[in-house]
Amino acid sequence: MNTKNSILNTAKTTINLESKAIKNLSKLLTDDFANAVELIYHSKGRVIITGIGKSAIIANKIVATLNSTGTPSVFMHAADAIHGDLGLILEDDVVICISKSGNTPEIKVLAPHIKNAKNKMIAITGNKDSFLGQQADYILDAFVEQEACPNNLAPTTSTTAQLVLGDALAVCLLELRGFSSKDFAKYHPGGALGKRLYLRVNDLSSQNLKPQVALNASLKEVIVEITEKMLGVTAVVDNDQIIGIITDGDLRRMLSKSDDITKLQAKDIMSSNPRRITEDAMAVDAKEVMEEFGISQLLVEHEGKYAGVVHLHDLIKEGII
Repeated sequence: MNTKNSILNTAKTTINLESKAIKNLSKLLTDDFANAVELIYHSKGRVIITGIGKSAIIANKIVATLNSTGTPSVFMHAADAIHGDLGLILEDDVVICISKSGNTPEIKVLAPHIKNAKNKMIAITGNKDSFLGQQADYILDAFVEQEACPNNLAPTTSTTAQLVLGDALAVCLLELRGFSSKDFAKYHPGGALGKRLYLRVNDLSSQNLKPQVALNASLKEVIVEITEKMLGVTAVVDNDQIIGIITDGDLRRMLSKSDDITKLQAKDIMSSNPRRITEDAMAVDAKEVMEEFGISQLLVEHEGKYAGVVHLHDLIKEGII
């Protein structure tokens, strides 16, 4: 067998093995999962998620997912917790402990302290009968038959199972909270995903110059306006109303067809009834119009009057495309 085939077969085996383990998780769900979700939902505190080793890395990811979907969460490394960080846990906080075996030394020290402090504790573990399982108020069963690692040692399938249960928690809480796309945008103002949900056309067009010429503007005036405003286009405007548009392409086509250009005016060159969009429309809507009609600029209106231009490059710059 050649090396490429061997690599692909190993990858397929890994994916199939982990897929099977994930599918089996749904069979392991009990009322403890629903009770854990309701506990977090009704809690007045935060969710503190802790673990050791690879489980700590998974804990960090679950914290990030919960925070971004409306459930305040904090990561606490299990080793640091037993060396001073236990003070991080407040009275109303819910603690989630993640451990494949449920019997690591750090967990054995940490779990009783959480219980003594009267905080509710949720376990995500592959061993329900472990020390952690016995200490927890609720158990989320993350049992897997084997790791994808051929030596059945390196955490692979087990950490995938932990992550999936964390995602399931987050999505259930998201739905209970009625978490909307607007809420998502509020928590992701700097990212491309958030911008798709809150960025409006005016946020982009207001940063651009506003090219415009009158119907009787000369060819020279049109060329100067397009050049100075640097958007590759100018609107043709009469009494603040959009009458037409002239693009770089329109100029090239006109020059290739006309023998005498000295008397040409904007109205002779323009394309009538150009595509336009209102300034309060979402930027992603401008993207869809540009893609549908294969254009790079859209004229912008405010209450029926010409307000500016939004360019394809504006969308690219903001990560909308």
